[in-house]
Amino acid sequence: MPVGTFDAWDTAVLISILVISALIGIYYRYTGGKQKTTQEYLMADQSMTTFPVSFSLMASFMSAISLMGVSNESYEFGTMFCVINIAYVLSTPIAAYLFLPVFYRMRTTSVYEYLERRFGQATRLSASLAFTVQMILYMGIALYAPALALEAVTEIPRSMAIVVIGLVCTFYSTLGGLKAVLITDVFQSFLMFAAIYAVIAVSAIKAGGFAAIWEVAVERGRVQFDDFSLDPTVRHTWWSLIIGGMVTYLSLYGVNQTQVQRLLSVRNLRSAQSALWWNLPILGMLSFSTIFSGLAIFYYYRDCDPVLEHRIEKRDQVMPLFALDTMGQYPGLCGLFVSGIFSASLSTISSAVTSLSAVTLEDYLKPLYKAIFKRTLVDSQSTLPTKVVACIFGLLCIGLAFVAGSMGGVLQASLTIFGVVGGPLLAVFTLGVCTTRTNQRGVLLGFLVSLMVSFWMGFGGPKPKPVTLEFSTSGCTNATALLAHAIELGANSSPVVIEPHYFWLYRISYMWLSVIGFLIAVVVGYGSSIVLAHFGWAENSEIYLDKYQKQLDYDLFAPILSRRWRRQAEQRNNLAQDETLTKLTH
Repeated sequence: MPVGTFDAWDTAVLISILVISALIGIYYRYTGGKQKTTQEYLMADQSMTTFPVSFSLMASFMSAISLMGVSNESYEFGTMFCVINIAYVLSTPIAAYLFLPVFYRMRTTSVYEYLERRFGQATRLSASLAFTVQMILYMGIALYAPALALEAVTEIPRSMAIVVIGLVCTFYSTLGGLKAVLITDVFQSFLMFAAIYAVIAVSAIKAGGFAAIWEVAVERGRVQFDDFSLDPTVRHTWWSLIIGGMVTYLSLYGVNQTQVQRLLSVRNLRSAQSALWWNLPILGMLSFSTIFSGLAIFYYYRDCDPVLEHRIEKRDQVMPLFALDTMGQYPGLCGLFVSGIFSASLSTISSAVTSLSAVTLEDYLKPLYKAIFKRTLVDSQSTLPTKVVACIFGLLCIGLAFVAGSMGGVLQASLTIFGVVGGPLLAVFTLGVCTTRTNQRGVLLGFLVSLMVSFWMGFGGPKPKPVTLEFSTSGCTNATALLAHAIELGANSSPVVIEPHYFWLYRISYMWLSVIGFLIAVVVGYGSSIVLAHFGWAENSEIYLDKYQKQLDYDLFAPILSRRWRRQAEQRNNLAQDETLTKLTH
């Protein structure tokens, strides 16, 4: 049941935000090239600047799931999750200088066209299908999260919230294309920060300062940075967050269609790399702020947990409940908070819709059209089908949001989805840009084996529920809450015992899923490529420019490696010329 209502000011703020987002889509539909070509509709005519792209990179995936999930993470489990920011720092140069230059040389709409040039059509289609499944599942969670928030603080049903957000997002992303999505991402990013800082500020006012919030967090065991355990079943450790975070980050910012499509919308490679670097402090600031907002909320509910008090059903609803309990005295502030949650979801779904429409056009519709009609689908004929596809994906997202509630906490569910698909996908691109001995059959074998193992580990079960930190109901007046607290206290006082029917692989932390998938795909893909080539069952002619397989296509590989191989080839050629000259002289 809803626990409160909006007032007129809150409703006005929320409606204004949705209307502004829709108007941005209308503006870009009727300005510039009016989205008449796929180059403008999907790639923004490659005319964007660093500033909007850097914000869009953050908003694409760090949306309502971050605002609610990361905040709830520190509320339930402590601050250990902030260690993942180290992974972001370590991974950014790899994405900027290893993967991005390769894609920028090609300047294609679909990042999976690279896989066709490197390995073949089958690899491109397999990776593209995996990405499509990944993003469709993720869109459902991204839309479910703000609907959950709105239901927690208003009388609007969750189903109505899902439909309203989904339709607004589908409208402006279908109408305005990538330009509209990028500009709304900037607008919505500021609203995301405003929502987080509103939570922190209100809590600090009630606590009498930030120091009181921090002291209570330390006293109640919420401040944790010292888990260096090597046990892979421990949910969050330094090793799982850094190593698993790096693989997840690179799968998102290094080889993911959604992010690469944004990076290719700028004028040149240097600007694209700058956008990726500027995204790092923006992403870090949002991460640390959201983690601290969880501590701020915990300060307010430190003596009366709302779940144990039965005010809400899931702790994913704690943040919006806090907004309702504390921001009502400030006209429109609660509406601003929920608008931030809405905006975060809108940015993610619109990004997914544009990337899925680009992949569908380039990887499915154009090859199918060419196979049927024996000619290429021209640009003037492909814009309308692309818009129709974008609309279909938006509507599909609405349907999937209704089943997303069964996937557990929004943060862990989203990272699980990206882990089981992102790790194997990253491995395929890594084998492509970093090796010359891998071939299509070997890479496909590694990719499929990795996907099967990853999905088995990620969605198989039953799995043990993560053990949360302790909560108190000593300040509650509800007798039912006190009884629930007594039961909870009795459960927490006994030592945690892993039940024997939990299979060991199901107990591994979700942060290791992407790493395991990546390693399996690399080892099986590389090893099987060598074996298949040895027996003559696979060839690797795609990486050469000539039929004699002497001239390597250096554009297919990471710059640092291609420069080295180019120098080695030049040295071999010079040595051969010297030997020839010596023989002629003799």
